[in-house]
Amino acid sequence: MNAQQLKNAILQEAIEGRLVPQDPNDEPASALLARIHKEKEQLVKAGKLKKKDLEVKPISEDEIPFEIPESWEWCRVKSISFKIVDGDHNPPKGLSCDSGYYMLSSKNVNNDGLVELDSVRYLSYEDWEKCNERTSLKKGDVLLTTVGTLGRSCVYEGDIPYCFQRSVSIIQTFVFNYYLKYSFDCPFFQSLIDDKATGTAQRGFYLNQLEDAIIPLPPLAEQKRIVAKIEELLPKVEEYGKAQEALDKLNAELPERLKKSILQEAITGRLVPQDPNDEPASVLLDKIRKEKEQLVKAGKLKKKDLIETPISEDEIPFEIPESWEWVRFGTITINRDSERIPLSVDERSRLEKKYDYYGASGVIDKVDRYLFNKPLLLIGEDGANLINRSTPIAFIARGEYWVNNHAHVLDYLNEDLMQYMCWYINAISLVDYVTGTAQPKMNQEKMNSILVALPPLAEQHRIVEKLEQLLGEIDKLKK
Repeated sequence: MNAQQLKNAILQEAIEGRLVPQDPNDEPASALLARIHKEKEQLVKAGKLKKKDLEVKPISEDEIPFEIPESWEWCRVKSISFKIVDGDHNPPKGLSCDSGYYMLSSKNVNNDGLVELDSVRYLSYEDWEKCNERTSLKKGDVLLTTVGTLGRSCVYEGDIPYCFQRSVSIIQTFVFNYYLKYSFDCPFFQSLIDDKATGTAQRGFYLNQLEDAIIPLPPLAEQKRIVAKIEELLPKVEEYGKAQEALDKLNAELPERLKKSILQEAITGRLVPQDPNDEPASVLLDKIRKEKEQLVKAGKLKKKDLIETPISEDEIPFEIPESWEWVRFGTITINRDSERIPLSVDERSRLEKKYDYYGASGVIDKVDRYLFNKPLLLIGEDGANLINRSTPIAFIARGEYWVNNHAHVLDYLNEDLMQYMCWYINAISLVDYVTGTAQPKMNQEKMNSILVALPPLAEQHRIVEKLEQLLGEIDKLKK
């Protein structure tokens, strides 16, 4: 149950007579209604009300949605109100200045039961006085939004002279004004508004509908006890809401946090057990070096691609298992950046066949011819994602595809090493290898200097298998 649902439950309990106990010494609501009727008769005699203001439709059994305590009464809003009026139907345009008299609309009545003075219109005194003739807003009046945004309410407690557009109705009531306000807020009355409102572009719950709407009326003393209890509970509901939001945020973040934790376990040698029968990573490194030497002889790599920058003790960020090796990224990769050839937008649009087109953040478009047709590791070369890592920076492209000059293209001697390196790059921070802040970039030299904790090839395979299993389970958590 979220905070709004809890608040709704409290308000519904309140208007059904279950929030506070009844007191047999309270004057019953029937006596309160009789007294209100007599007072309205006096106001008719004094010319402050019209005879039609005494006319109230009887309430049929079919209208009553739930039982209420014996001392309560069902009544129409009209029967407990001195005046129900909406705001000006044709309000003046207002002044262009930022001072004057306030003209408000439904957007100024917020969900917390308050009047906000953001985005107000200002009127001259003459225009305000003319608009206010209709509403004659007084301190203690209940405001209800009844056109457009429906059902928000508050009690006017200010001394600032407002007038309103038609979207707000003003109720001057004989009962405890805060009880009426919370009655408007309860799920029963909100559903009633929703059911009765008419219109398509802008729905309205109009004055005759508001007058005829029914509410359960407790004795006056109980109205005050109900309001006191509601106002005691609502701050606690707000605290609960904040705690719930924090928990929801934690739950939303948990899969990503768990994923990062698992990746860290993987690259530090703690995700799967080491096997003493595995061929150590040093043997794998020797094989990679020999293979690269053959590629140099075949003219597919340059001699400079065999140069390895030593790793000092000060550079090593964490301990790794004995069978692992620290190595530079460039030592275990075959860089194919020189084969990237970007196409212009116009060139791409003219081509008929369609192949995946990769950039720094994955598939970005389609083109008709392809540069690569084997699985390769792509790593974003520039952009904010190098720093904030909102999406994976490394991914494996498969099939036939084109790559632009915003992604590094890396080849590997086997699939397991490529898969492991994809996870590895996505697990570590690249901040130390990025230049620039406004336009972050990781050039080839910086990328080649990345320190890699390299497991034996067999363990790489086990790590990748375990990651795919665990991260698949985490993806289920997200759903």
